[in-house]
Amino acid sequence: MSKRKQSEGCRPMLRRTFLFLTGIALARVAADYFTIAQNRDSFLTLAGQLWQKSLAFLSSIQSNQTPESLPSNPIVKSGKTNQPLPSNPIVKSSENSPAAPPSQPKIIRRSAKQAKPVQLDRQNVAGASFYLTTIDLADPEIYITIGLANNADFANTSKVTRGDEPFENMVSRYRAAVVANGTFFGKDEQKSVLGNMVSAGKFLKYSRWENYGTTLGIKAGNQLEMVTARIEGKPDWSQHWFSLTCGPRLVKGGKVWLSPLSEGFKDSHVLGVGSRTAIGFPASRDKLFLVTFLDSLSLEAEAKVMQRIGCFEAMNLDGGASVGLDHQGQILLPPGRNLTNVLVVYDREYPAPAQLKQSWERFQKGSRPTPDKSVFFD
Repeated sequence: MSKRKQSEGCRPMLRRTFLFLTGIALARVAADYFTIAQNRDSFLTLAGQLWQKSLAFLSSIQSNQTPESLPSNPIVKSGKTNQPLPSNPIVKSSENSPAAPPSQPKIIRRSAKQAKPVQLDRQNVAGASFYLTTIDLADPEIYITIGLANNADFANTSKVTRGDEPFENMVSRYRAAVVANGTFFGKDEQKSVLGNMVSAGKFLKYSRWENYGTTLGIKAGNQLEMVTARIEGKPDWSQHWFSLTCGPRLVKGGKVWLSPLSEGFKDSHVLGVGSRTAIGFPASRDKLFLVTFLDSLSLEAEAKVMQRIGCFEAMNLDGGASVGLDHQGQILLPPGRNLTNVLVVYDREYPAPAQLKQSWERFQKGSRPTPDKSVFFD
């Protein structure tokens, strides 16, 4: 064999040997690097950020394309009966949606002069009937929190669960001005709730990988924000005194905004026509509108109603058999099943527990929620 052929025959073997030795060296370096817990956390955080940016990029491409095909605007009149509101008039909304300029989150100053009961009215807009709960964030006696089934300390996850509970039991326990259904939860035995969750400045559920749906957050000074994770990036949950993730987004910047598939929603019960609840806030960001619909309707019809009542930002909440509403101890709409989580609103006549008020004061002074590593495993 010529020297040239011998040389050519050795080259592949030398390359393989070089790559093998390089692989061993890199493996040893990686092993040494990942033996340090801080390095492992940094790597996982970086990987999560890269994955998040990739999803956001793909979602932005999708959102710039033709909007997803959703059911047209049917409103199906519900056959279920509901308790009337004594002496509450039906208020007709203006046909033209208000033009609202973009606004930045602002600090809402609480005033003792504004203390009054939570306002709950029955309205009809664009052919849809609903209960409208107005939560005035400038009212010093208004507090919004999340109640969990069986008075659990933490929300249900895929690893730990406290199950569900009849709505009337939760109403009796919390003794609030308003109790309503909250976010989605699984239909399996775990009944895990959707997304990260913060209440009274404490994490009820947390995972660093959450990037699903839309989050409503209340920050220090009652600053409101609404963030759609796969479009705008994940919210900073550590800055939330109250935080609930659900969706899909209905109104963004005063305009109807629907892209449920890009948010991760695929369930036909969410995308179709059904019973619904929604929450949002106006451009002034000084109040919350909680809307409990009495009719079945599509996401598009729901979004248009939220826009018409003055929402600058709005998102869908759990619906279907979960829709439930209590006002001052009177259940106006009973859910068709047990629930795992509820929204709880206190006011002057139905005051918040002292512990909840104290947590609010601590949060205003700089206390922030931190995930308990002994509870949240990732």
